[in-house]
Amino acid sequence: MKQYEIWWAELPQPAGRRPVLLLSRDDAYEVLNRVLAAEITGTIRHIPVEVTLGKAEGMTKPCVVNCDNLRTISKVHLVERVSRLAPGRIREVKRAVGYALCWEELISATVSPQ
Repeated sequence: MKQYEIWWAELPQPAGRRPVLLLSRDDAYEVLNRVLAAEITGTIRHIPVEVTLGKAEGMTKPCVVNCDNLRTISKVHLVERVSRLAPGRIREVKRAVGYALCWEELISATVSPQ
């Protein structure tokens, strides 16, 4: 498991089985039982807290990472690795998290890719 990987997760209801984007730093996966992830959904609203995904990221249909829906999840719920976000897409995630948390320095400033 690594930061910015997309995994299928078996989450408690009402979320159920869905893809998630892992956000915890790489060294956290070795020591933590729960990690930070953003839910991926087919509900696309075209708002700044979303990052679009598609076939290039292993998704079968257009969807988004919704950074308004950040959650800690147990690693045991992560059942299958789908893909990893391309390095050039990481800036989009950081900006979307910035919007979700109202962190102006991530919204307006240039954010380094990693």
